[in-house]
Amino acid sequence: MNKLNLNFLVWFFTFTIFLGVPIGEAYAQKKLSRKERKAKEKEMMASRLFIEGQKNLMLDDYEKAYFYFLKALEFKEEESAIHFKLSQMMVRAKQYEKALSYGQRALELDPDNKYYHLQIAEIYNSQNKTKEAAGVLENLMAKEGNYRQYILDLASLYLKLQDLDKALEALNKAEEYYGVVEQLTAQKQRIYLKKNNLEMAIKEGEKLIEAHPGNSRYVLSLVDILFNNNKKNQALELVLSTLSSYPNQPDIKMAAYNLYKDRNENQLANKYLKEAFANPDLEGIVKAKAFSDILTQMQNTSRDQLLDSLSKPLETYHLNNPETLIALGDYRLQQKDAKKAINYYSKAVNITPENEQLYQQLIPLMFENQEPFEEIAEIASKATENFPESAVFWFYLGTAKSASKENEMAKSALEKSIELNNTSNPQLAMMANSQLGDVLYSLGEKEKAFSIYEEVLSQNANNEHILNNYAYFLSLEKKNLEKALNMSQKLVKKYPDNPTYLDTHAWVLFQLDRYEEARPFMEKALEKESEPSGVMFEHYGDIMYKIGEKKIALDYWKKAMSMEDTSEFLALKIKNKTYYE
Repeated sequence: MNKLNLNFLVWFFTFTIFLGVPIGEAYAQKKLSRKERKAKEKEMMASRLFIEGQKNLMLDDYEKAYFYFLKALEFKEEESAIHFKLSQMMVRAKQYEKALSYGQRALELDPDNKYYHLQIAEIYNSQNKTKEAAGVLENLMAKEGNYRQYILDLASLYLKLQDLDKALEALNKAEEYYGVVEQLTAQKQRIYLKKNNLEMAIKEGEKLIEAHPGNSRYVLSLVDILFNNNKKNQALELVLSTLSSYPNQPDIKMAAYNLYKDRNENQLANKYLKEAFANPDLEGIVKAKAFSDILTQMQNTSRDQLLDSLSKPLETYHLNNPETLIALGDYRLQQKDAKKAINYYSKAVNITPENEQLYQQLIPLMFENQEPFEEIAEIASKATENFPESAVFWFYLGTAKSASKENEMAKSALEKSIELNNTSNPQLAMMANSQLGDVLYSLGEKEKAFSIYEEVLSQNANNEHILNNYAYFLSLEKKNLEKALNMSQKLVKKYPDNPTYLDTHAWVLFQLDRYEEARPFMEKALEKESEPSGVMFEHYGDIMYKIGEKKIALDYWKKAMSMEDTSEFLALKIKNKTYYE
């Protein structure tokens, strides 16, 4: 039951009950008796104490307020307003028995005061004495006066008591008072359905539609009731009759689509679906849901043609709606158009940056399709801002920053990922440590990097990323070359056509002065790599120089000169036609 704001009542009592002396009396010349004077003094004292109590109550000094109200009661025990204030204070203190006692006394003294009735009903309700609370309201409304505004409170109490018949009776009276209102009708429908009286529930829905013609929400509410109670033909009749009177309601056309689809009348269903989608007034989220549902169906020509026609109004009207963008992204991804999917997902993330699942879909897709690392880092950074406790998003950020050569930021992000992950996801921990090892090597913390590589290999001796990079970095450092050779051999044996692993193995052999052995591996790496890097051309030139093919070496050094990732000595090699290291 709603609590009543009774501050105005206090002031009413203050200035009427205690101070409301008839004007003529103030000028009366009649001399009061001693007994009358004492009574008058007590009344004045009670008035002053009551006002002080109210003043302290307004200042939230409840102890003082309680004190003054009690004192006021000593001077005027028969004053209902003082009992009422004390009852209110006891309710505030959750001392409901005392509150009830004061409230009942106030009502005894002034049985026609509706606020006293409501106070007692509120106390009973707070004590979960629902039946007693309902009885108080019944008594109140039986009195003369406009008390029917409390009928909804009574209906609520009946519902709490599961007295459905009395609740219906109260709601019907409320409807007489307020008119046909959605909340009342919906509650009555729920009661009728609980009583298995479908016919009356339907009548209530029809009454609401009749009272609010053209309001599609009420039509759809009744359609749901009909459909869920196996009155599907009746639901369709209602939808079609509504459309005949109000043909431009896209949400009703969506209802027609769903009803015809349920009947497997797909041609009619799709007709209404296309008409609904063509209307910009239909919410993007509704269209996105229907579009996504179709996207999950088995692929065939008719389905694809339907999706293609529906995608156009989505792109025309709803590109500011994140659900629409995600649905379009899913559609493009299913069409193997990853670039467009990434574009839609990225726009959606900018609108709803708190969608964790979207980040989980978008960021790996960006890595997979070799999107610019700066763009990946931007999305990953936004993910870490919105989900700072997610270890995987810090890993993505660290990986993107590493690829962009922003090694200090990469180091920080990867260490954060490892810290958050702890041991909860061993695979993530291994990948993050692998990336961190590469970053540390780039930052010159080589021994620390090698220590991390060893730790990862102790957990997984076949970690390909570590085997390749550890072997390559050892070859650059010209240390533990036999260990490096064992690691690179393991990779080329398992992946004989992988150009990266072939390049690493060739360079380890080069550092071991086994130039003739290195040559075929390097040649195969160049053959298998669709776009060889500058360092691969330079490495081949170095190998050819060492085996005496200096002209070929010079040609490959020159090829490498216009490319990235070459050594600092490349220009000198070309100028002096000799090998430097």
